Amino acid sequence: MVTIPFFVLNILLFLSSSAATPKSGAGQDLVRSSCVHASYPSLCFRTLSSYSGPANTPRELAQAAVKVSLSRARKVSNYLSTSVTGYNKRERVALSDCVEQIDESMEELSKTLGELKHLRGETFEFQMSNAQTWVSAALTNEDTCLDGFEGVDGKVKSDVKRKITNVAKVTSNALYMINRLNESRGRHR
Repeated sequence: MVTIPFFVLNILLFLSSSAATPKSGAGQDLVRSSCVHASYPSLCFRTLSSYSGPANTPRELAQAAVKVSLSRARKVSNYLSTSVTGYNKRERVALSDCVEQIDESMEELSKTLGELKHLRGETFEFQMSNAQTWVSAALTNEDTCLDGFEGVDGKVKSDVKRKITNVAKVTSNALYMINRLNESRGRHR
């Protein structure tokens, strides 16, 4: 068996993922330059470069990042909702509470997306403040979900932690894209 050094594997993964992406060169350049300073740059690049909708402006990129977060939160909520059976009472309560928290996160992300779709010059700062607040609240809800698993051990806790951490990472990247958009004051809207 041939062992491939980790950095070579990363380069190969990067090249294969960028070769398979349908984005135009300008869209890829925006994604790459926007993701470089995100909290989770490789996750940011991977999720946004493979995003199938428009993401050719900072505004569209922020919307895409929120859509990715919303989609992942929805998948986790569905998974957790169907995972409630077969666990002890403490685990079921933690899962149920977590579903509520993720559902609240989805509401916050949906409001954010609506705000980003209807940005106006005269209310831009207010709308961006709303978006930042709502995405921050979504992140808090995701953290609160994990807090509910204090004292729970085993597979359910590790599965939930892995899934929620992934959602939190893409949500953190979405907040970063919103902050970038706000800093640009909506240029290229």
